[in-house]
Amino acid sequence: MSAPTFDARVETRLDELAAEYELPGTAVDQLRVLLDVYATDEHASTTVKDPVDAVDRHVADGLSGLVVPALSRASRVVDVGTGAGVPALVLAAARPDMEVVALDTVGKKVAWTVSCAERMGLRNVRGVHSRAEAWWEGQGWAEVVTARAVAQLGVLIEYACPLLTPGGRLVAWKGSIEGAEETVAQSVAKRLRMSPPEQLEVRPWPEATQRRLVVLIKSGPTPKGFPRQAGAALRQPLR
Repeated sequence: MSAPTFDARVETRLDELAAEYELPGTAVDQLRVLLDVYATDEHASTTVKDPVDAVDRHVADGLSGLVVPALSRASRVVDVGTGAGVPALVLAAARPDMEVVALDTVGKKVAWTVSCAERMGLRNVRGVHSRAEAWWEGQGWAEVVTARAVAQLGVLIEYACPLLTPGGRLVAWKGSIEGAEETVAQSVAKRLRMSPPEQLEVRPWPEATQRRLVVLIKSGPTPKGFPRQAGAALRQPLR
């Protein structure tokens, strides 16, 4: 792995993040490669390509999940709707002992994430092309399910619950959760034996506002009847 270097703003920010999150020695070089891929690969599924922006909006944002102790120490994580590989690739670099599954319904996004992981020198990322509710191998496997900019919280809860072990967590990167979304999420959580949503305010970069991690804990076995048929969570969301 040949790690590029960037201007002083990016390098200083990477050093700050490495200190804040106690990143291992290899992680900064791996994250440099990720920033370079975002900047140069036309197939990257993001419009945030400039390293000055991406170091905050992708790297810092992904690392912010580590404030949740259960995620920081997890050994098995599924990133649902992995898209441009965040937080999957960022967490995998930050925690080399963590096995990370990058799950997405779009095969090209999964292939891109796996290819990027290889370029970064990561050995702890596995790609899965599937809907969350159709990935039977993953039922009950994850200690933590992560999701960033994927769906309404109620839908995410339904995706995550069957994949989690009892006592596992869903950690969702969200903006403000209120009104109907919050009411529905509380109802769905109760039905699926998940704790009420806990909102943790985070500020991954100075200008970030209305940024929250929403955390729920699975309190028991997955209820009968779940997961539902693939696509049902979106077509007929629980209320």
